[in-house]
Amino acid sequence: QVQLVESGGGLVQAGGSLRLSCAASGTMFSIGAMGWYRQAPGKQRELVAGISISGTTHYTESVKGRFTISRDNAKNTVYLQMNSLKPEDTAVFYCAAARYLRTVVISTSVDYWGQGTQVTVSS
Repeated sequence: QVQLVESGGGLVQAGGSLRLSCAASGTMFSIGAMGWYRQAPGKQRELVAGISISGTTHYTESVKGRFTISRDNAKNTVYLQMNSLKPEDTAVFYCAAARYLRTVVISTSVDYWGQGTQVTVSS
């Protein structure tokens, strides 16, 4: 029973920072890529960032230079450091993970999803 448990969401003013964490537990198969998606009200869920086992990263253009994804393979944990937050970043953020050799940058390839954590950025 694989679970992804997120933490770190909350309310922050524009320009502020938040750090999201997601720990995977109960894995019976090796976890490969991990990442973060977000879904704003009335919008499609979109990829924010992904990271491979080896540390290769991918970011959506709107967060490049502001967000940093990292992981601790020993802890099966992925992090998202979010700086210079903007109101348009407001969304439910979902942790995502894929089995070994699978990708998270395509939503249909995601094998495991977290429950979501709310990030609200005020003006």
